Amino acid sequence: MKKIGFFAAMIAASFLGTAVQAQSSNDAFPNKPIRFVVPFPPGGGNDILARALAPKMSDILGQQVVVDNRAGAGGNIGADFVAKSTPDGYTIVIASNQVTMNPWIYSKLPFDIAKDFAPVAQVASVPMLLAIHPDVPAKNLKELIALAKSKPGSLNYSTPGLGTPQHIAFEVFNYDAGIKVTHVPYKGTTPSIVDLIGGQVQATIGTMASLEQHVKTGKVRPIAVSTPKRSPVMPDIPTIDEGGLTGYNVPLWYSVLAPANTPKDIVAKISAAIRDALQDPQTKAQLVRQGFVESYLNPQQMADLIKQDLAYWQRAIKNIGLKLD
Repeated sequence: MKKIGFFAAMIAASFLGTAVQAQSSNDAFPNKPIRFVVPFPPGGGNDILARALAPKMSDILGQQVVVDNRAGAGGNIGADFVAKSTPDGYTIVIASNQVTMNPWIYSKLPFDIAKDFAPVAQVASVPMLLAIHPDVPAKNLKELIALAKSKPGSLNYSTPGLGTPQHIAFEVFNYDAGIKVTHVPYKGTTPSIVDLIGGQVQATIGTMASLEQHVKTGKVRPIAVSTPKRSPVMPDIPTIDEGGLTGYNVPLWYSVLAPANTPKDIVAKISAAIRDALQDPQTKAQLVRQGFVESYLNPQQMADLIKQDLAYWQRAIKNIGLKLD
């Protein structure tokens, strides 16, 4: 009996040791730098947000949060890299609501947004701005639509790439307005705006953050914002809904995702660091200046929003008939 008791005690001690080790591992998180993947080139909304958050997150977590731009395939390359990374909290991605659009645009994706990621937090939202080159003879939305109808195929619009929220937003605009402005995809936000300023394309839908400075200098002409409410950054610019396309609403939000099966306590710790970073006065002021609206959601709220948006975009993209395969 004594031998049985001895072995039982050893087994119990082994299980206890394993549990303590696992607990200590999670309690110690993070004990090395965290890779913060941006699935687009520098200059876009994802990149601006990641670089605004990373320094404060580093302070809060006690480890460096390193921004890593992994662009390509409309954000799918960077997202897939994270989906296939070790689920330990050391690799995360900042993703827009493009991740809820892509399943309905592409018949094949390298990952499943509903199964391959653990939602961490929503970070911010931002209205998108429909803007044109100053030489385009239109001062408002109705004039732009009339011009596009009078000269079919004569206008082009730029975006950061195929399948991006900017691309979807303009195609919804095309559909609702009954026009066809031709899409010219670029590899990132910066080159798409550079060519708008240069007159190589006539229009774009981009984030406030990426277009605001060019509006102020007169290099592009603002027409309307993509959300039902006007932007507090540019309150004089009407919405597309106000311009005559009733019900138009294409918001752009940004979230942070980790690989599926990342331990819940680690997800919660990263989420709390994001929440606290967003409340930092300097970080908050920086985001406001660049047109972002802080809109933190916790992991469960973020999971609910992804589910809701997947259903919404399944219907909307079917309506416009967009497929990129």
